Amino acid sequence: MDALKNIVKKYNDTSLILRIFIGLVIGAIIGVALPSWTAIGLLGEIFVGCLKAIAPILVFVLIASALCQGSSKLDKRFGLVLWLYMISTFLAALISVFASFVFKLKIVFPEDMNVEETPPSGLGEVLHNLLLNVVKNPIESLSTANYIGILFWAAFLGIALKLLASDHTREMVQDLANAVSQIVRWIINFAPFGILGLVYSSVSSNGLGIFQDYGKLILLLVGCMFFVALVIDPLMAAVVLRTNPYPLVFRCLKNSGLTAFFTRSSAANIPINMGLCERLKLDKDMYSVSIPLGATINMDGAAVTITVMTLATANTIGVDVDLPTAIILSFIAALGACGASGVAGGSLLLIPMACALFGISNDIAMMTVGVGYIIGVVQDSVETALNSSGDVMFAATAEYASWRKQGKSLPKFLGGTTETDV
Repeated sequence: MDALKNIVKKYNDTSLILRIFIGLVIGAIIGVALPSWTAIGLLGEIFVGCLKAIAPILVFVLIASALCQGSSKLDKRFGLVLWLYMISTFLAALISVFASFVFKLKIVFPEDMNVEETPPSGLGEVLHNLLLNVVKNPIESLSTANYIGILFWAAFLGIALKLLASDHTREMVQDLANAVSQIVRWIINFAPFGILGLVYSSVSSNGLGIFQDYGKLILLLVGCMFFVALVIDPLMAAVVLRTNPYPLVFRCLKNSGLTAFFTRSSAANIPINMGLCERLKLDKDMYSVSIPLGATINMDGAAVTITVMTLATANTIGVDVDLPTAIILSFIAALGACGASGVAGGSLLLIPMACALFGISNDIAMMTVGVGYIIGVVQDSVETALNSSGDVMFAATAEYASWRKQGKSLPKFLGGTTETDV
């Protein structure tokens, strides 16, 4: 018994990234050496099954909880932060749409998986299905993983709770969201075994050449995220501050992005961001609210992941996506990203919601989620770094814009005279 406890402790103490990498390597080796051991693929099926079971509940409670939490410390700075968060997330999704149109990638699924789908005939059918799915019974939406309906009813419940519920009830909803997030953490703790099974199934069916396709997918995801981090977000900050934003951008990437890259959790990086805001001389009353909120709704990287993976899935099953539908996808991805869990791989669980726009079944969408976990060693780390560093950058942008209006000098690294500790 003691030996077993020591093994479990050693497993839990080992970095999740390292465990996933080991699972990936072992799965690939067994897939090449022993392609007839099909029972190993059951590990991947169980892992995907757990994600399929918890994902609808997670989306519902996270969105309802986020909307029912209120604060009395809202002012113009906070309003500007909120707009920056939302606009940047939408633009990240839009950039991903254009990149996906240029590089029409497909996802390689195991050969024994049925990916035949009947694509919608056009935008009219897509909108028709979308409206019908929105108003479906919420219990039915949860049981059938209708993420459009889940999003709609969760938003209504969250707003109603914010207007009518007592503080105790809102705390209970928050506790429920935390509890479901903890279940997700437990599932993700076993991700190395699930990924071992998924990689085994893919390699035994398609050979090692499958990693060439995954490599292209990683390059597209990371490329979009770098473009958002180094072009889109700085451009937004430059418009607001009317000065060169890159000194601020690089400070946020260095002091927040690097730690978030390894923790792979926006929620876990909140203390780091709060300390960085203090060193940047920001108002604590403002950043103590905006930083935790940013960990929930400022999800540029999540929007990129949801959009790219959804369009890759659509390409795989032959759905012809036109520009108007893609713009609708951008809105859905941006809205869905705001409900992404603050745990490693949280955005992947929202891919089925976006896939529902094109009538892609939950089974196909969850296989895409499984592929996402295979490439998540790189994708999720870069995604979290983009999200978390953006939390601080936009909070600082709103604060420094207020300084300028008040006639107060900007920090020295932005061309002013105010001293900071960064």
